[in-house]
Amino acid sequence: MTDFEDFARRLDALGMFSMDLTLGRMAAFVARAGRPAFSVLHVVGTNGKGSTATVLAELLRAHGLRTGLYTSPHFVSVRERVRVDGALLSESDWARLGARALELSADLNLTYFELLTAVALLAFAEAGCDAAVMEAGLGGRYDATSVLDPEITVFTPIGMDHMNILGATLAEIAGDKAGAMRHGGLAVSAPQDAVAGDVLAHAARTVGAEFVAAADVLRYSRAGGAVEPGPAGRDCAPAMDGLALGLAGPHQEDNAATALAAFCLWAARRKLPVRPAACRAAFAAAFIPGRMQFTPAGRGLPPLILDGGHNAHGLAALKRALEAGGVRPSALIFGCLRDKPLDQMLPLARTFIRGRMIACGIPSCARACEPAELAARLGPCVEACDDVGAALGELSGEAGPVLVCGSLYLLGEFYTQHPWLLERAGQA
Repeated sequence: MTDFEDFARRLDALGMFSMDLTLGRMAAFVARAGRPAFSVLHVVGTNGKGSTATVLAELLRAHGLRTGLYTSPHFVSVRERVRVDGALLSESDWARLGARALELSADLNLTYFELLTAVALLAFAEAGCDAAVMEAGLGGRYDATSVLDPEITVFTPIGMDHMNILGATLAEIAGDKAGAMRHGGLAVSAPQDAVAGDVLAHAARTVGAEFVAAADVLRYSRAGGAVEPGPAGRDCAPAMDGLALGLAGPHQEDNAATALAAFCLWAARRKLPVRPAACRAAFAAAFIPGRMQFTPAGRGLPPLILDGGHNAHGLAALKRALEAGGVRPSALIFGCLRDKPLDQMLPLARTFIRGRMIACGIPSCARACEPAELAARLGPCVEACDDVGAALGELSGEAGPVLVCGSLYLLGEFYTQHPWLLERAGQA
């Protein structure tokens, strides 16, 4: 293998959606590569995983720890999935580490996600990371990241998603994700639906893991930037103020609180101090594209709100965030996948605006709804466009903001055309 493009071609040949839900291949890879010497913090759930993982990684970095971050999916390049101290690996590093991962797994037939996980593990080991935040890709029990022995498992809100793989009910989906817990491990959970919360608590008792609700560790008020310890956090979570969060939307309050609670519990086990100044810096630095991302007009684009909410839970959170901020988009570009719960998603999408609505195709994704069909299901007077570029062309004169949402793949096509918006302004 000669360069990054060669690795990318070999990776794509595996098929992004090819799955074989067992852990034997990854266990064999880890046995050959060596178990990680760095601490693993595992993030599992349905919604808010990327945001929670990002804040958690920033907390580790701000406290002086060399930190790896592994997230999914990517928008434009797989390089987005692996970061060391917030920075992407170079293409030459990807080529070299990819070749090593392929060499170690030559007879294992790793899947697409497994190979990426293998590259991340090699990258974090080579960089001398003290800790790595690993976001599960799908589920928990058989996710490639679950082959590791995490020091803490962080559960974000669990909802209905990937029903064709994880189960038809919330209890079944929560049960699969609960499979990420390990005997003697520590698990911390964001606020959950009662059914999912009961499943997680029961699984923890069954496997012999300690289970703590993030709300029992601490309470974080985004409005005031204050943190107050709860009954489970009196010995590990200091009272703090001035924590201004860089992520937009009221739902990020719970994600940030969950990340901070997990960090405080982990730090206590490691006998590391939790420094308020470092926590303030971490909260301010947190950025993740496509999560209530506001962009000003410029470069031929109207003002935009970019959000990757791709299920009913995510769209409901977006609706609450817009209402809380008094934001009323002037137009909507909406695209989604046909295997999502459309009966729950489309009524929410119709409430976002009173202006123009465009049902948008996603040519790069075979699972996407056809724009004409989607327009018909969204309601009368909804326009249809083949792709996001054409849709933005139709709305170029809007005073804005124009809301683009419904699918991470839709945003992926947008960022492919406008890659500078993948990084916080000034960091590109």
